[in-house]
Amino acid sequence: MGLRINDIAPDFTAESTEGTIRFHDWIGDGYAILFSHPKDFTPICTTEFGAVAQLAGEFAKRKTKVIGVSVDSVDDHKKWKRDIEAFAGTSADFPIIDDSSLTVAKAYDMLPAEAVLPDGRTPAHTATVRTVYIIGPDKKVRLTMTYPMSVGRNFAEILRALDAVRITDGVPLATPANWVPGQDVVVATSLNNDQAQEKYGNLDIKLPYLRFAKSPV
Repeated sequence: MGLRINDIAPDFTAESTEGTIRFHDWIGDGYAILFSHPKDFTPICTTEFGAVAQLAGEFAKRKTKVIGVSVDSVDDHKKWKRDIEAFAGTSADFPIIDDSSLTVAKAYDMLPAEAVLPDGRTPAHTATVRTVYIIGPDKKVRLTMTYPMSVGRNFAEILRALDAVRITDGVPLATPANWVPGQDVVVATSLNNDQAQEKYGNLDIKLPYLRFAKSPV
C-alpha cells in the first residue's frame, strides 16, 4: 500500500548538496516540503527548482524547510545548481538529495518497490518521481501532489496548500474551494453552532453543515 496522508514520512539518511542528511533530524520542529524530480539537467525540473529558489523567503516566513530529491549524484546536483541559479537569477540554497540508489523514491512510493532500472536511465525511466510531500512537525504526511512529466508544478498552489495545511492543522477548521489566505474558513461539524461561535466568533451559516468563520490568522 502506498504512502498515505497521516502516515509517518519515512526517515532516511542520504548524501546531499549540503552533506549527510538524516531526514527527520533535518526537519526539526517545523514543516517541510520534499519535492522530487526524475533527473538532473531536464528542462521542466530546472524551471521548478528555479521557482523554489525564488520563493525561499516565502517558505522561510512560514518556518518551512524545502528539500529536493533527484535520482542523480551530488556532483551532478552541484553542477545542475549552476544552471538553476542562472535561470532563476538567484541562489538555490536548499539541499538536493542524491537518490541515485532510488532508496528515497522507493520509500516514498514514487516507483514500484521491485523496480530495477538500468544504468544510463533516462528521465522516462523515473517519470513517476514527480511528487510533492508536505510534512508536519510530527513527521506525518499532511498532503501529497503527483504530476506527470509534461506538467510543471504551480508553486503558488503549493504555497497556498501549505498555508491551508498550517491554518487547519489540529483544529476543527477546513478551507473551502479556491481559498486563499485571509478568506473565511469552514468550521467542522464536530462543533455545534454555540460551540463554533464561542470558539471562532460570529458564523456565516450557508447550510446547516456549511458554516463560515473569520480566519483565525
